[in-house]
Amino acid sequence: MPLSEGLPRWDMSVVFPGLDSPSFEAAFTNIEHGLDELEALFASRGVGSGGSEDVEVFDEVLGAFNRVSDELRTLAAYIHAFTTTDSRDELASARNSEIEFQLGRIRKLTKALTGWVKGLDLEDLLEKSQLARDHTFALTKAKVAAQHLMSAAEEALASDLEITGTSAWSKLQSNIVSQLVVNVELEGIPKSAPMSLIRTLAHSPDRERRRTAYEAELASWKTIEVPVSAALNSVKGEVLTLCNRRGWNEPLDEALFNCNMNRETLDAMMTAARESYPDFRRYLRLKARALGIEKLAFYDIFAPIGESEDHWDYDSACDFVVKQFHSYSEKLGNFASRSFRENWVDVEPRPGKTDGAFCMGLRSDESRILMNYKPAFGAVSTLAHELGHAYHNLCLNGRTATQRSTPMTLAETASIFCETFIRQAVVRDGSSADQFSVLEASLQGSCQVVVDISSRFLFEQSVFEKRRKRELSAREMCELMQQAQLETYGDGLDGEALHPYMWEAKSHYYGRSYYNFPYMFGLLFGLGLYSVYQKEPDSFQDRYDDLLSSTGLADAATLGRRFGIDITTPDFWRASIDQIRADIDRFETMVGGVSA
Repeated sequence: MPLSEGLPRWDMSVVFPGLDSPSFEAAFTNIEHGLDELEALFASRGVGSGGSEDVEVFDEVLGAFNRVSDELRTLAAYIHAFTTTDSRDELASARNSEIEFQLGRIRKLTKALTGWVKGLDLEDLLEKSQLARDHTFALTKAKVAAQHLMSAAEEALASDLEITGTSAWSKLQSNIVSQLVVNVELEGIPKSAPMSLIRTLAHSPDRERRRTAYEAELASWKTIEVPVSAALNSVKGEVLTLCNRRGWNEPLDEALFNCNMNRETLDAMMTAARESYPDFRRYLRLKARALGIEKLAFYDIFAPIGESEDHWDYDSACDFVVKQFHSYSEKLGNFASRSFRENWVDVEPRPGKTDGAFCMGLRSDESRILMNYKPAFGAVSTLAHELGHAYHNLCLNGRTATQRSTPMTLAETASIFCETFIRQAVVRDGSSADQFSVLEASLQGSCQVVVDISSRFLFEQSVFEKRRKRELSAREMCELMQQAQLETYGDGLDGEALHPYMWEAKSHYYGRSYYNFPYMFGLLFGLGLYSVYQKEPDSFQDRYDDLLSSTGLADAATLGRRFGIDITTPDFWRASIDQIRADIDRFETMVGGVSA
């Protein structure tokens, strides 16, 4: 089973020659000294031990905090580029452990700063300080966050313990999964391959191949269920303990606050999502018909349908994305060209590399994108999605570290918009075969973001509820996952062929809480913005870039109102889902003309 050899890897040498280079050592020493000086400044100015009405002190403290945060961001991203592409790299693991200690220091300073803001006369400060006015939203939010802090000593201890708590458990899950080798027999030949590569076989056109890979995958997940379930129990237990001590009713309340949205908005969105389940189940039944099978199993969800006339090798994908981005704006097209020219993307699947895809900001307007490319339109869509994140980072360039703090809900805005833009290009201009293939791939993605994300949300709610009383066994976690999948996918899937180990496969459960519903928000908010673009293309671009630049300057509802969007009622979310329903209707018509 050959890996995708020859595909590009990202270039990090433009930052430092290597993790053992003198320039990296110097930068690491500088950040340690910078944090020493920042801690000394906080101590001398009484940050964390009471407010100061001195505007000059405020400006000095916040300015220094933002500068050090920027430097730390680049260093942490550089190290992350090595640990995520080869979890077996011992030097990278050592450096990662060192940077986590420094990140723990900045977290403690962040909490001290939040507690300090609590004692400030914000109205007076905003009148006297331009820097404060530039950070009005962050300061206002900090006032609320300060109500949910423990004592300064307790918060400092919690930050220290996080390194050997949640952070360590998360790292354990990532390392175990990235190094997991799956034994599978394909075409009568025994093979071994990393889990990330085995999971790509879910996209195979051969159902027997998909089924074999799925069964081998589940068997491999079972071999690591004890340490991974221990990790999940520990992460969720720590979250519950800290939420209780900080005065949050439940982890969801804290997650919503961090996402700059309220429960009313979440309920409105989830109501629209639940109403759409029958439509998505109809899509799944249509897909089964197109594949010539009675009912889809979980391993059929990503099966390709139809034969696209394009093979979507990586070079073709890059050319297509650049061309379509240019049709939107010269700025976006040139940005995509630059990212490919400067090797910002790590493309090939390989042992030790993290599965899935992500984008991380590196420095100023630069980002880096990790993906595991396979020659299908779904991967092209993923590439456009991650480039959307990178473009968002470009628009945030020039903002301070505090102003760039974007909640997950809004962090998905640009990625969904870019993904939608290239999909519409194929549906509009492609051949009939391409249109059918891409339409199905789009519905596949929408189903994942609305239906599967709902299942993950329900699973996490159930885990938190039960974890309040005791730890859960791996068997119980599997049962909760299957229950959540049955509740959402319903009769769209074969209930005897679900994925009980999805809680092991998704790293999102091992970091921040509820790293799921923001994806749905991003998809439906992005579709809403795309609808605005279609109606007002000439005036859209500048307003859109301004919105992306402002995602750390206002809450989601405020930013939505700039485009005439009210996210607090189900009607907006229903309107976005209506666009997906229209695609399902079109798919139904196309399936009628397809021979299985």
